Amino acid sequence: MNALTLPDVASQNTLQALPLEWVGMCGIALPVVIDGQRLSATADAGVSLDDSEARGIHMSRLYLALEVLESQELNPLLLKKILQRFLDSHDDLSISAYLRIHTHVLLKRPALVSPLSGWKSYPVSIDAAVKNGMFHVELKTEVIYSSTCPCSAALARQLIQQKFMDDFANKSLQHAEVLSWLGSSRGIVATPHSQRSTAYLQLRMNTELPDIPLIPIIDMAESALGTAVQTAVKRADEQAFALANGQNLMFCEDAARRLNVALKASPGVIGFDLKVVHAESLHSHDAVAESRWNWESQ
Repeated sequence: MNALTLPDVASQNTLQALPLEWVGMCGIALPVVIDGQRLSATADAGVSLDDSEARGIHMSRLYLALEVLESQELNPLLLKKILQRFLDSHDDLSISAYLRIHTHVLLKRPALVSPLSGWKSYPVSIDAAVKNGMFHVELKTEVIYSSTCPCSAALARQLIQQKFMDDFANKSLQHAEVLSWLGSSRGIVATPHSQRSTAYLQLRMNTELPDIPLIPIIDMAESALGTAVQTAVKRADEQAFALANGQNLMFCEDAARRLNVALKASPGVIGFDLKVVHAESLHSHDAVAESRWNWESQ
């Protein structure tokens, strides 16, 4: 008895002729390799459906094309090959292809002073596309840092000055007495407010790069801000963190400008859209600043 041919419903004509911009799958579970780390990830894979008479695409072909991500280092060349395979397997249906990968990268970070260290998790999304014959790669990540308000610091200093005048008015000062006053809660009557803050980075990358410089970009951003949140700490590290905050007072506008300058100098970054959010401890709302470079023109 001859085997029956399996039906291919997707090849049948649609009842309504209409092209579609994106057809595919979201949330595909798979491993990826970034900077030697094998990471758990999800992928969104799709193509355009430009043949308005076709009922659908071949989703299994997209799924199978992702297998190379299990063993090969993620880089622009690999992304381009996968997207080209998407198109080659849909050469009669599609002219555009898309791939989005979502994962978290774990980086071990040393303490500021002590020999302690700990792990920090950074969310990462990599968007790649071939559209109108052009290949694009975008990298998204987030950096969490502490921000101390310059206005609040100035107001706190003024209160400390006033308390000093009140306590030592018309008195001859002894070094030991002033030193004791500075080290007591009686003298430091006010402290500036700080907040945990987040920088959201969306970067357009040079597609000719041999790799995706994710870790150098994160390092650069944290260095520019100066007060990245810590992992394992001793009191000496906490004190060093307080010193870093005191020497890096910043409004959200300051943080956005620091990142703007640093990103423009980063090899491989050809455009960006960044946003910083300072989750105010004084207010119930957030302070936000955004900055873009070479973004709308792409």
